[in-house]
Amino acid sequence: MGGQGRLRVGVAGVGHFGRYHALKLAAAPRAVLAGVTDRDPERARAVGWEVGVPALGFAELLAACDALVIAAPAEAHHGLAMAALQAGRHVLVEKPIAASLAEADEMAQTARARGLVLQVGHLERFSAAHGALAGRMGRPLYLEAVRIAPFKPRGTDVSVILDLMIHDLDLVLALTDSALESVDAVGAAVSSAHEDIANARLRFANGAVATVTASRISLKTERRMRIFSQESYLAVDFLARRLTLIGRGRGVPLPGVEGFGIEEAGWEEQDALAAEIDAFLAAVLDRAAVVVDAAAGRRALEAALAISRSMAASRDRALASGLLHAVPG
Repeated sequence: MGGQGRLRVGVAGVGHFGRYHALKLAAAPRAVLAGVTDRDPERARAVGWEVGVPALGFAELLAACDALVIAAPAEAHHGLAMAALQAGRHVLVEKPIAASLAEADEMAQTARARGLVLQVGHLERFSAAHGALAGRMGRPLYLEAVRIAPFKPRGTDVSVILDLMIHDLDLVLALTDSALESVDAVGAAVSSAHEDIANARLRFANGAVATVTASRISLKTERRMRIFSQESYLAVDFLARRLTLIGRGRGVPLPGVEGFGIEEAGWEEQDALAAEIDAFLAAVLDRAAVVVDAAAGRRALEAALAISRSMAASRDRALASGLLHAVPG
């Protein structure tokens, strides 16, 4: 451990998002940023210089730290995390937890056997928006989530499901708190080698249904969610930071609908990444509960992989029927 109850933390992978992790850790009162590493040595040196720490090889970084933040590409998560866990280091791994369920299970089992913290970086759980809607919503019957944005080359090493949709999948899974029973999905690769647009309908064991749409080739950015329960309806505009709730006994009485009222509210956005890191430090230093543990990361990955399989089956049916034409490789 670092001095005075501070945790020595290293960052593996300092691309776009990993750089932000390094900046937040360098400023965190309960952390000592021990160093950074990256498969691109020049990038590691540049970020290391920016935050005032050395750029190290991976083995050197593990020797210098008590915990590791993994913000490398998804296919590297398992290998880096297993090396860190087997070396006795706590791990905060960015989403998705791993590339496969078998990898996620091995990571979870190793962390559990060694008594180590394994937290997954589903950032939305630490946003003010999540707090605002989760505190106002009962068990949902139907959810509709839309997350669309213009095209950016960053993130196209994975499909839009693992790049963008997985954020909303994690929120939907947390709100429904029920096993996923079935998935029906469609999507297409348009500007990259992986799917850039996707739409999925998910049915849960408790009867809840969710429709989730994600796109990274849209002309505008839009993030919204609608949630229906037996007692209320909630509409959330994440970009405008506004929500509208119509519910029994809530807010201002709604004319013509006896017993129901309307409530409108907003929120001031907090630094979700700093909150995520603070939660990780508290889990290690104070033995606080892990907010997004390996089980939550596995559930989100399982849903994402089920959507990918359904999407592939839908594409095969469309090709067989002539609705789609094969694209030359």
